[in-house]
Amino acid sequence: MLRRNINPTATRILILRQMYRGDEMVSLPELERLLPTVDKSTISRALNLFLAHGLIHAVDDGSGSIKYNVCPVDCECEEVIEDEHTHFYCTICHRAFCLTKIHVPIVELPNGFQLQSINYVLKGICPECSMKSQYK
Repeated sequence: MLRRNINPTATRILILRQMYRGDEMVSLPELERLLPTVDKSTISRALNLFLAHGLIHAVDDGSGSIKYNVCPVDCECEEVIEDEHTHFYCTICHRAFCLTKIHVPIVELPNGFQLQSINYVLKGICPECSMKSQYK
């Protein structure tokens, strides 16, 4: 947090630790469920602060909830569109994953269009759900 100029309060540390626990992205309602001692507005304010300072990134994966994930230390996703990576949404377990090694394809826009952000989400079945379906 200090590297991103964020004051590390006890609640912010708790929220960030929870976000580091899984390998998939997490939504505000999921964080509320996982952190019952922290109210929704506190979690929301922390997420907005983390976003503003580039500590996390947000993705609309089409599930109806924005998902959040902690950025790698060297991530500059808030500054460079070309640094965007792909996300994967599992249609069975409804989890979202960052695929940081798969970069978003560069798209050539017609004259007059200005790119501000990219939301590249692949949808399908994650490895865990795929394995479960093989053994049914």
